[in-house]
Order: sequence, then C-alpha cells, then structure tokens
Amino acid sequence: MSFARGVVVGCLATAGLVTLPKVLEGYGTFLPSAASPPRVESPEEVQAAAEKLKEAEILAYGKPEGGRIKRILGNHVLEYDCSHKIPVWVAQHLTASSLKGEADRRFSEFRSDPQIPPMFSAQNADYRGSGWSRGHMAPAGDNKLSQDAMNNTFYLSNILPQDIQNNGGFWNRMEIYCRDLTKSFDDVWVTSGPLFLPTKGEDGKKSVTYQVIGENEVSVPSHLYKVIIAKKNDQLVTGSFVVPNKPIGYSHHLKEFQVPMEYVEKKAGVRFHSSLERSQAENLCEVTGCNMMTKAELDQYIFLRRLRRANNLKKLEKIWKEIQEKEVPINAALTEVYQKYSVEFAKAQTCPVDQKQEPKKSDIACDNSDVKKAASSGG
Repeated sequence: MSFARGVVVGCLATAGLVTLPKVLEGYGTFLPSAASPPRVESPEEVQAAAEKLKEAEILAYGKPEGGRIKRILGNHVLEYDCSHKIPVWVAQHLTASSLKGEADRRFSEFRSDPQIPPMFSAQNADYRGSGWSRGHMAPAGDNKLSQDAMNNTFYLSNILPQDIQNNGGFWNRMEIYCRDLTKSFDDVWVTSGPLFLPTKGEDGKKSVTYQVIGENEVSVPSHLYKVIIAKKNDQLVTGSFVVPNKPIGYSHHLKEFQVPMEYVEKKAGVRFHSSLERSQAENLCEVTGCNMMTKAELDQYIFLRRLRRANNLKKLEKIWKEIQEKEVPINAALTEVYQKYSVEFAKAQTCPVDQKQEPKKSDIACDNSDVKKAASSGG
C-alpha cells in the first residue's frame, strides 16, 4: 500500500466512520497482490535520480542562461552568440516562389533584435565609424515575399561586421548565385555564418586574434562561410565555402573557396544537416560550375535595381548618365526599364495635380500603376 493510500485508510478508520476491515475490503485494490511485488528501481534510474538531486544542489540559485539564443524569424532561423554579439549560423530555405514579391529594403532599417537581452545585443552605434559594414547573413534580397520578412533580416541578430567591398562584391555575388540556383533546382537550403580562424606566427604557434568594435565589443570574424544544399527530384547536390572577410577580386572563382562540409563544422563548432545522406549528394561545383556574375553583369544588376527605384525623371536621367560614364555595358533589360520609365515619368509631369493630395518629394502626380512600380520596386 502506498503512503498516500495508507493515510486515507488510517484517517477513515481513526474517525470511526468505518471499521478497518471494511476499509480494507473497500480499498482492496490498494493492497499489492502476491503476484506483483513492489517495483525495484534499476541502477540507471537510481543514478539518474541522484544526478537530478546533485544538479538541484549545484544550481540552487538557477542555471546560467544566455550563451546562444535561437530565433525563428519568418523566412530564416538563426542561433545568436551572446558573447560575440553576432549570429553563429543563419539558415534559409529558398524556392523560386519564395523569392518573388514587392517588399522594398528602403522601408527597412537596422535595429536590435527585441528578443535579445540588451546586455547581449549589438547596437547600430557599434558599427558607426568602425570601418566595417553591417553584413546580412540572411540577405534582404531573399525576402521580397513580405515586408515583415525583409524587415526581420535587418535585426542585428542577423548581422555581423563585414568588409564593405566583400559585402557588396564577392559575398553579394555568392548570394545572387544562391538565388539563381532556384532556376535549376526546386529547393535550395543555405546556411551562413562567421568563422574565427587561427593564423601561424613567426614562432610557428597558432593563435586566434580578432578586432572588436563599438562599446558593446562586437566581434569581427576573420572568415565567412556558406553551406549549400540544392535538390531537384532525386538529384541532390552540396557545396561548402569559406571566404576571408576582406576584399576579393573578380579574378577569383568560387571553386577556390570550396571546402568539405566537415571542415566548416569543425571550425564553426556546429553540425550541419545531420539527417542528410552525404554519400548520396553530388558536388555542387561539378554539377553547376559555380560560376558567379562577372563584374559587368554585377554592374548591370546593380544599376537595374537603381533605375527601378528612381521616383522621378530627374533621378532616372542621373542614373542613366552614370551608367554611361562608368561604361557599364547597356543590355536589353537596362534599356527597357529606362525607356519605359522615361515615358511614364514624362506623362506624370503633364498630369493635373490633385490639390487635395499632400505634397510629395517626387514629381509623380498621376495614379499610374507603372509609375508607382517604378517608385516602389526594389532589389
């Protein structure tokens, strides 16, 4: 009979509400049968109970919290390092449909993640005047599906100090390459993050040193990584890359920075895609060539975005003049956008202005969908 049931039986009998034999008769099920002896705990269960008691004793005033914080933010998931104040890894799933949308980065702003405790968070002031740009791990350009999703990529939990030329150059081309993979594959998974790799001194000894910026001492990584998986039907390909956090010229090919996935895992201290049958996956660069945009193609891509963001004829003409001065090869896409918006903006200038409308910075006064698209669309 258990202690609790024994108390019930004893109380009833003591109160004289029922005789003890009657109680025992009514609660006969409380009595263990001869065929069911009391359960004896296994040595493992005894050890586990002892460990729990010891844990409670050691952590009498609570366990240490922080270290790393996981965040699920719409189109990306990340783990944040409270010490370095940058993400450890940021994971995404890209498809052709998920990359479509009208969200515009002009309506987003960098800010601290509200779910990261202030004492562990970076601030915009840490980056200001540091010489380092705020580098996205989940790119804004991957999150046009909704403005909220794009805004989430501007949380500083998704940002790390990145060389500005690397950010707008080689790394940007890598991000575009990942998006372009959705044209050939149904699903693309990308995980990005920082590395702090050692260097060997003159004495032959290795050490890890890195700069920190701002009052909150945000860590500047020596390298960045991407782990990529792409799938179409039964075809599965993978590729892992580690690039230095410094300018990388156009003469360098992505293949130069390819490494085994295990190398990234060892250096990052993170296991990637534990359910992936790696032996069944093909080499991404062998299948696709890993060819990124050339300088001319990237210039065309950037200026196309700028043309689409022009919100009046004057700005449109200024960008077009810059294209010509920089001798950017003018392709059909650039020509089409320039000619289309030139006509639309010219029409807008001749339309009667609604006097009830609030004054606007742009010259646009007509309710024209094409004009609105030119003013609001972005890369």
